[in-house]
Amino acid sequence: MGLFKREARVVYEPASEVDLGSGSSEVYLRANVKAPRMAGFLVKLFAWFLELRIFGTMLLDMLKKDNLFHKLVRNAELKESPAYAPLHPFDEIEEKNVKHVGSDLLPPEMVQQAIECLPLSVHKELNGSNSSFRYWTISDYSRAYTSREITPKLVAERLIAAIHESSNPPFKMSFFINYNTEDILNQATESTLRYEQGVPISALDGVPIAVKDEIDCRPYPTTGGTKWLHKFRPCTDDACCVKCLRQCGAMLIGKTNMHELGAGTSGINPHYGATRNPHDPGRISGGSSSGSAAVVASGLCPVALGVDGGGSVRMPAALCGVVGLKPTFARVSHLGVLPLNWTVGMVGILAGTVEDALIVYAAIIGRIPSSQPTISPEVYFPLLNSTKPISDIKFAKYGEWFNDCSDDIRECCTNALDRLHKHYGWKTVEVTIPEIEVMRLAHYLTIGSECTTSLGPHFEKLDFKEIGWDVRVALAVYASFSSKEYIQAQRIRNRQIQFHKNLFSHADIIVSPTAGVTAYPILDDALETGELDYINGAALVRYSISGNFLGLPAVTIPVGYDKRGLPIGLQLIGKPWSEATLIHVAFAVQNLYVAERRKPQVYYNFLNTNPVG
Repeated sequence: MGLFKREARVVYEPASEVDLGSGSSEVYLRANVKAPRMAGFLVKLFAWFLELRIFGTMLLDMLKKDNLFHKLVRNAELKESPAYAPLHPFDEIEEKNVKHVGSDLLPPEMVQQAIECLPLSVHKELNGSNSSFRYWTISDYSRAYTSREITPKLVAERLIAAIHESSNPPFKMSFFINYNTEDILNQATESTLRYEQGVPISALDGVPIAVKDEIDCRPYPTTGGTKWLHKFRPCTDDACCVKCLRQCGAMLIGKTNMHELGAGTSGINPHYGATRNPHDPGRISGGSSSGSAAVVASGLCPVALGVDGGGSVRMPAALCGVVGLKPTFARVSHLGVLPLNWTVGMVGILAGTVEDALIVYAAIIGRIPSSQPTISPEVYFPLLNSTKPISDIKFAKYGEWFNDCSDDIRECCTNALDRLHKHYGWKTVEVTIPEIEVMRLAHYLTIGSECTTSLGPHFEKLDFKEIGWDVRVALAVYASFSSKEYIQAQRIRNRQIQFHKNLFSHADIIVSPTAGVTAYPILDDALETGELDYINGAALVRYSISGNFLGLPAVTIPVGYDKRGLPIGLQLIGKPWSEATLIHVAFAVQNLYVAERRKPQVYYNFLNTNPVG
């Protein structure tokens, strides 16, 4: 591992001296999670023990030691200085088949630029078959509105009925924390009038879009999945990304459910219900952007916004069989997003298709006249309408890490790389990514420290009975991290930034599965207390951490199903600011699998009865 053992600590070699080649002597350390699953009475008892002043401190120290925090992070000897935020300079990278777009364009202008990059043949019959399933897209809605086949108001009425149905027995999908029928109808009526007058604002006009309840969106409180946070932090304005969507005429349909405070991976929220997976309502949707992934998968809207602090967009997207895009750190304004994780959290997009992810990405990086000026890097959009795919794409694959997943996922993702090579000639090179488990621990330490620091002023005024039991455990662990440990984690961040910069000098994209397991069952004992399942949790975030901790852009695309019919995602991690290339390659992956997509068990269709090409 680029280190020498010395009692309960390690000494890391300088990052510049670590071999990243396929023949490296670096050892892949699997997640060393030592914690049984707990729910119900057990999780209550465990939380109570951890909150005891003396015994809790001793127990937390023992748990951190058993899970190698002390050895690999706190007591480690490193040469690197801290990197407190993953801010990357904009180095002009050579991206092929892209269009340069002015970074000062307004959101509707950005959307139009993205629309002009889309292929005209997107909506042709899929593989010549009328039985292939596909999601309705933004372009489908826009075209149906323009041709008067349907109106935004009629879509809104159908949508409200579907939300009501999905929220109640027998479904009880728990997609939303909050939605306002009157507000939805008002937006839809205004959009319908614009179409009647022949002046829609953009292709997003009247298109339903949901927003994770971690992002400010009037007229709703921003709860962060809690029962209390909005009492201390009222929502007074839209987040910057929401303002961008409003400027495009989008119909914002409500606030989606999420794991409380983003402090878990299952999407089971004891206050607002467990968000259920549309492909199998008995299973999790993933977290923490659980509701946003599920509403897209169920067809309630073509796109939703999420926030990705530790795979929280990509992982639920993969589990629910949709696209999840997390841009480069600082590409999208974080203004108006709950400050739960300053240096690892980023607004992301969940969509039924890569094209729709591009359109909404374009919208939310547009310039808002009333916002404070920022230094924006150059913007490029992928020419998805190009007749030729990008040539000479090179994937970096770390075999031991790539294969550390279920057999179905490994087989599916390996097959995807084989298909890409066969159809496009793209090559895969074997590499070594050192100290992945160390990075996971450092990220967990960072996100936990930032969360408790942000929420700290509220805790003195808070009755802890308002917090879910699983989150009380998480907050106790977070509060145990010291300033020394936080600084050590940032030194590890610097080290990993150097490793990845080196890797990207030899490859365009790092490829991996998106999650190590598919959606697992929701058990009844977790519904009231939440659950602690750190083994499954570690498997779910196994491939996500570098995107957050290092601020790298990443995207997940559906590439098949396991033996139970549960979705599997392939993840692409790119160089800083290389969203255009990532989206282009994701589109190529999508084209290979689009005819194999399956209709979820819970699915709503607002345009007609058979969404095929």
